[in-house]
Amino acid sequence: MKKTFNIFKNKWVKFGTVSFLYILFVIWLRSPLWFLGLAVIYDIYISKKVKWAFWKDKNGEAKGLRGWIDAIIFAVIAVTFIRMFFVEAYTIPTGSMEKSLLIGDYLFVDKVTYGPRIPNTPLSFPLVHNVLPLTQITKSYLEWIKLDYKRLAGLRNIKRDDIVVFNFPHGDTVLIGNPAMDFYDWRRTFGKNHILKKSDYTVRPVDKKDHYVKRCIAIPGDTVKIIDGDVYVNGEKQKEIPQKQYRYRIQTDGRPIPNKIWKEMDISMSDRRNIMDGITLTAENVEKIKKMPNTVNIERVKNDPDPSLFPFDKRNWNIDNYGPVWIPKKGTTIELTLDNLPFYKRIIDIYENNDLEIKDSEIFINGEKTDSYTFKMDYYWMMGDNRHNSLDSRYWGYVPEDHIVGRPMFIWFSSDPEKSFPKNIRWKRLFKGIN
Repeated sequence: MKKTFNIFKNKWVKFGTVSFLYILFVIWLRSPLWFLGLAVIYDIYISKKVKWAFWKDKNGEAKGLRGWIDAIIFAVIAVTFIRMFFVEAYTIPTGSMEKSLLIGDYLFVDKVTYGPRIPNTPLSFPLVHNVLPLTQITKSYLEWIKLDYKRLAGLRNIKRDDIVVFNFPHGDTVLIGNPAMDFYDWRRTFGKNHILKKSDYTVRPVDKKDHYVKRCIAIPGDTVKIIDGDVYVNGEKQKEIPQKQYRYRIQTDGRPIPNKIWKEMDISMSDRRNIMDGITLTAENVEKIKKMPNTVNIERVKNDPDPSLFPFDKRNWNIDNYGPVWIPKKGTTIELTLDNLPFYKRIIDIYENNDLEIKDSEIFINGEKTDSYTFKMDYYWMMGDNRHNSLDSRYWGYVPEDHIVGRPMFIWFSSDPEKSFPKNIRWKRLFKGIN
């Protein structure tokens, strides 16, 4: 055992081990230029011509304040590396995925399964996303260096019904005073004649858009349609998701539903306050309500046609009766017409960076008249399990592949925002898997 331990103190063994791991990482990066880093590793372990850790003494130790700084620097670099390529922590701020995910759930998100992205903006304050701590608008990143989209090899592609974390597609432009609002929806509804000053909004690159989490309903090449609230993909009904919810109106004989029942069904106080507008319930909870002696009637809320739904034209769709919508697939060429252009306008113009114009009822891409288009990326259709309370692809369309962040692994902590410590801790959800 002692001999084995001494072997790992040998400088050549250290150099060989670190070099092997580094070579594997460079192969994963698919960037041969990084092989030059082997020269640095050789100098650190073998030649020692350069004092890379200049703050350490001759014995390679950092004492006192320098020791603390050394530990902090190492920790920040290690955590940043792990967040970038392997695992990152996220929290759930809205109820769009209830009951699969609850407000106050803290997740670890796996980036390896779908393949991690190389950051578009590598110059960034460590361990934060798009805004500096203790501020609301100060950017946490610099755009002096901007890299093109590149994703490393993953274990598999996104499958239908996967829960996925991604960057919000409409999050490229954000209102300073109301960052949670969809800028494009606001512009269509309120701002058609409103001139915005540059100080009224901020523009973000793809990797710095806010994070959303939804269920992937359809993958590239699929056709999705919603009939009476049920999702059909390529003509087949989506498999049943027990956590799926719709909004229901409940009529009783005048006696209120006991708080104990609401708690058993994990219905929040905020939802109960809107009982006249309907309460979101799973199929299991609907059956529980039906069996109660004071229930007179329970029925699913019917939704009116909604002009704010994607593709934002005059189609007579609502969130329960929607589509069909075809999901673009990389390399597929489609016929482009004025009728179907609303579905693909943002893809062509924004996501795939072309100059799109309509002149005299004719379509021009990059100055050339055209009647077809070939997609450069794959796209996905995302929806929340809380079907009547979710801003998802029905409202903003497709999610491009370069917006995909990763796959939630498990809930490492969960806190009920309506309760105080320690009653707020949802012990049953700790380290719970996600499906």
